[in-house]
Amino acid sequence: MKKINIITAVLLLSTFFVSCEKDGVKELETTTTEAGAQIKFFNFGVTAPSMNFYANDQKVSAVVSATGTEALTGVNYGSVFPATNYALITGGNYTFKGIVPSTAVADANAVIASIQGNVENGKSYSLYTSGPFNAAAKTVDGFIVEDVIPAANTTAAHVRFVNTIANATAGFDLVAKSTTTAAEIVIATNIGYKAASTFVEVPNGVYEIYARYPGSPTNVITRNGTSNVSFIAGRAYTISSRGDMTVTGATAVNRPFLDNTSNRP
Repeated sequence: MKKINIITAVLLLSTFFVSCEKDGVKELETTTTEAGAQIKFFNFGVTAPSMNFYANDQKVSAVVSATGTEALTGVNYGSVFPATNYALITGGNYTFKGIVPSTAVADANAVIASIQGNVENGKSYSLYTSGPFNAAAKTVDGFIVEDVIPAANTTAAHVRFVNTIANATAGFDLVAKSTTTAAEIVIATNIGYKAASTFVEVPNGVYEIYARYPGSPTNVITRNGTSNVSFIAGRAYTISSRGDMTVTGATAVNRPFLDNTSNRP
């Protein structure tokens, strides 16, 4: 009962300490890990429907809508819950589930992701749905990684890379290029599917971000121009690849993309 009680307490507190994501989902803003484990949920399964995330049978995301009814949209593809900071649960072994909202028009209550994971009190984690959504089986892959965030640095941010693209021909190198000096910083090398790099220091500034196949100078995923990323000293960020490498449309939702999410705002 302890696990359920702590999660329930967190969800009740969220009625007082929440902010609204673009999909209408409410989120708890918390940075403490003393009472449990911190976790973020990423719906990055390509073409996967919106879903709510559960720890065993206890809902952690998409608590209620503004009207008191379960949020219709859940966590959309390409979205993160919470958008900043983490949700809090009791440490232990879980079956984490992605479940289509009960109010959805299609496949209501379908369990489309099931990911086994052990989380420890005092630690932080990110859980991803990943790879392509199987429309026939109504399933999507997924994995969980620990977020080992270094102590804050007053002159630099900490940045890491997570790869959720299943159909790349190899792992990725991730490079940040300063928009001021044009100097390149290698954030990660040869990160395969479902893998994460360690956090590295990146000086405070604005950067273009590029994913490249190992040893190649060619950019295969690009984030620059109006999509440049600001890395602020003292904060921590995860750059995550998502999408389908066969998609070439510049505005396609499932195109290869580099997401930037804050781990320490």
